[in-house]
Amino acid sequence: MSTREIDRLGVINRLIGQQIVAREAGEQLGLPIRQVKRLKKRVKKDNALGLINQSRGQPSNRKLDKIVADKIVDLLKTTYAGFGPTFASETLWKLDQIKISDESLRTLMSENNLWKPRHRKKNKEHREWRPRKENYGTMEQYDGSYHHWFEDRAEECCLLLSVDDATSKITKAVFDHHEGITPTFTFWKAYVKEKGKPTSIYLDKFSTYKINHKSAQDNKDLITQFQRACQDLGINLISAHSPEAKGRVERMFGTLQDRLVKELRLHNISDIETANKFLIEKFIPDFNTQFAVVPEKRADLHRPLTKTDTANMDSIFSVHSTRVVMNDFTVQFENQYFQLNQQQPVVVCRKDKAQIEEHLDGIIKLKLRGKELQYVVLPRRPEKVCKVNLPALTTGKPTYRPPASHPWKRQFLVTNFNKLNLQTTKG
Repeated sequence: MSTREIDRLGVINRLIGQQIVAREAGEQLGLPIRQVKRLKKRVKKDNALGLINQSRGQPSNRKLDKIVADKIVDLLKTTYAGFGPTFASETLWKLDQIKISDESLRTLMSENNLWKPRHRKKNKEHREWRPRKENYGTMEQYDGSYHHWFEDRAEECCLLLSVDDATSKITKAVFDHHEGITPTFTFWKAYVKEKGKPTSIYLDKFSTYKINHKSAQDNKDLITQFQRACQDLGINLISAHSPEAKGRVERMFGTLQDRLVKELRLHNISDIETANKFLIEKFIPDFNTQFAVVPEKRADLHRPLTKTDTANMDSIFSVHSTRVVMNDFTVQFENQYFQLNQQQPVVVCRKDKAQIEEHLDGIIKLKLRGKELQYVVLPRRPEKVCKVNLPALTTGKPTYRPPASHPWKRQFLVTNFNKLNLQTTKG
């Protein structure tokens, strides 16, 4: 089962155990109530196997036949060149008896560079107050704020903050030097270990959380390290298009820049380590007691970590990079050279693409096809090797040795024997 199906199983089991209702399960899974009830029925009947999609690996019943699609594309390039999707759909049915909807035709034309979608004109947007989520853990609003939190007693630093949308509780707050990937990974790794996985996280479009280049709109593989980690955990990320959209965390920063700054001054705190301890032990509990609101429903929708999540926690919250295995079975990464051992848990060939994981504690791991590779750090750059006799790194040393009667060795023995007789005769 995939990680997504394992997460679904946990939610459905909570539904079967009457800990939550079908509507809340549907919000967590992003499914309608009818589909949730179907999954519940299938899990009761087939246990975990009931969550595996029955149509997995099967072609869609509504897929357009390739012969028909090729014919349509050919007509659009010749007879109906320049036609728009709607008019082309009507003409194909009227003259060629080919029935295809205008939206399906629009997709087909876009895939073949025959139609460029038009950008809709953005009118003045009307903003409305969005109601709170019903349950604690449904959505966490997260952001970072650079401010002189210690006033003139120390340099400017960043406060990383998550606020629950249903209760306005400060679920976690940490001071750090910046809002980069390492502080963000450290923040959320501690969060999910302590509270579990929230259903979604609402944040802005800062480069740590989202790739904002226009190419990322077309290539869904272009994701940040944080997006990849949240995908592995099954946490949905929601990008806000304006500060007002995630107003709870933005207003919280306004409150903290007034109250927290003064609290730190009163307690004579001027360093990050002491401030973080003060947040956990004193400020956050008192603040939540005073300002948190009661949610509409009392269920906690944080999902517990699965065994797979716990086992791969360090790997999930690490920076992943890809490097090519060189001809001498070395890997170069950030001016370091890693020499792979001759014996590996998986076969390693030249030009294989190894995954490098930079863990939060500074440990670097090399992986290939899910297996961790063994290596030695070289003190300097290895000398260039023109030819390496070793074809690949394997899982063990070869134990088979051909006997003397083997055809390859027999020819060698006969040749050496003839040379020895010839030398004896001349002597």
